[in-house]
Amino acid sequence: MVFYRHQGSHIAILAVYVDDIVINGDDVEEIKKLKERLGRAFEVKDLGPLRYFLGIEIARSSKGIIISQRKYVLDMLAETGCMGVAHVDHLLIRITKLVLGQVTLWIRRDIRG
Repeated sequence: MVFYRHQGSHIAILAVYVDDIVINGDDVEEIKKLKERLGRAFEVKDLGPLRYFLGIEIARSSKGIIISQRKYVLDMLAETGCMGVAHVDHLLIRITKLVLGQVTLWIRRDIRG
C-alpha cells in the first residue's frame, strides 16, 4: 500500500508491505514529522538509506541508483539446489498459440536447455 502527501512542489511517500515501511520523498520536514508520528504509535527502527526491499537490492553511487535482484536470484538458486548447474550458450525459441474465446494470443517463450 502506498500513501503520499503532496504540498506545493514537495512530496513525501510512505510504502507499506506487511511489516516493512519505506519512506521517501523530497519533503525533509514532512518525512521527519512522519517518522516521529510513527515512532509514537509503533515500535519502529530507522535502518537508514534503503538497501534491500522485497527482493530488490538498491545501491547508490555518484552516477545514480542501481537496482538489482542478484541476491534474490542467488537465494532462489541455493534454495532449489541449482547453484552448481551449468548454463547453456544457445537459446531455443518456441512460439505457443493460445485461443481464449475469440482472441488468439501468440506467446513467444524463450527456452534454455
